[in-house]
Formats: sequence, structure tokens, C-alpha cells
Amino acid sequence: MSVSPPARFLVVLDVDSTLIHDEVIELLAAHAGTGQLVADITQRAMRGELDFEQSLRERVGTLRGLSESVFGDVAGRIRVTDGVPELVAGVHAARGLIGVVSGGFHELVDGLATRLGIDRWRANRLAVADGVLTGGVDGDVVDAVAKERALRGWAAEAGVPMTRTVAIGDGANDLRMMRAAALSVAFCAKPAVRAAADLAIDTRDLSQVLPLLGLRG
Repeated sequence: MSVSPPARFLVVLDVDSTLIHDEVIELLAAHAGTGQLVADITQRAMRGELDFEQSLRERVGTLRGLSESVFGDVAGRIRVTDGVPELVAGVHAARGLIGVVSGGFHELVDGLATRLGIDRWRANRLAVADGVLTGGVDGDVVDAVAKERALRGWAAEAGVPMTRTVAIGDGANDLRMMRAAALSVAFCAKPAVRAAADLAIDTRDLSQVLPLLGLRG
């Protein structure tokens, strides 16, 4: 039986505002009528009054009572960032793996990642009872530490040395995995993330990552 050669490298991306244009929690909150409340919680987190887990749990709490049918509605509104199909195809053609790790939710990331040909993914999971969101998170929260662990774990599973890993993100929650990777790329990122990254892309087109990896141009 033939054995597939090991992956040559691993690229891991954040999802909200990186792989996609949107913040999924905001799309869900729009259905719940809690968009302004979610925005207020986000601002408190940005001022340092809440850490990521606290802010996530508070924002998810505003979704209590939504029917799980909302996932289908929101999935249709998600806008994939320009250049994602080209990035995935380019990484695969060069025998690399591509993963996404999200502070968002499996209920939406699963279908998106499958459709885009992503190799690995991890996200939070919303608690549902009797077809209705409870306002809680099922299991541990995917935070900055979990994102770094996903990067390291996927690299180890695939036999990819950390010296051949790339992390792409836009927010403070991505900094740990970006520091762990051999190459970090800030994508249309907040100033602090841009300053901490090895490279920055300021145009919303993820195919621009390919020349940074020596795969095009």
C-alpha cells in the first residue's frame, strides 16, 4: 500500500475577519435583536474590562432563545474573503496543509471549512437544548491559548516542524499562535497585531499570502 508523503508545511488562519469578511457572532446577534448589546460587550473587551472568554460568554448569552435554524440563515450570509480558493489550491499544490481556528462556532465553521477544502479546523460549539440555543458554550472556549495549541498539535500530527508553520490573523486573540509560528502574517489587522507580525497584508485578498510563501509571483 502506498503511503502519502508528509506535508511540507502548515498554514493556519483565523476565521472571523480573516478567512471571512464577517464576525459571525454579530450575524447571529442580528437575528436575536441584540446587535447593539454585543457591540457594547465587544467595546468593553477592547478597553480591557473583559478577557476573551468573558466577552465571548457574555455575547453568546445574548443569543439565548434563538432557534438552531438560525445557523442555516447565517451560513447563507457569510462572505468568504477574496483569494481564499486560490490560497487553498496553492498550499495544496505545494503539498502543504491549511487549517483554520476560530473563536466562532463549529455550527458554521464545519460547513464552511468543508466547502473550501480546509484540512483542519477547530472552533467553539454553541449549547443547544430542544432545538433552541441556551446562551451557553458547550465545552472549553477556543481562546488564544487554544489557537496556539491547535497550531502546534496539527503540526505535530502532520510531522511538520514548527520551523515550517505559518499563522495568519487580525486580532489580539491570534497573537499567541502567531508568535509560535515560524512566519506570522497580519491580515488587515489591528495596529498592535500588525506591529507584532513578521509581515502584513493590508488588502483584503488572501491570495497575496502565496508569494510570501514563495508559491507565486
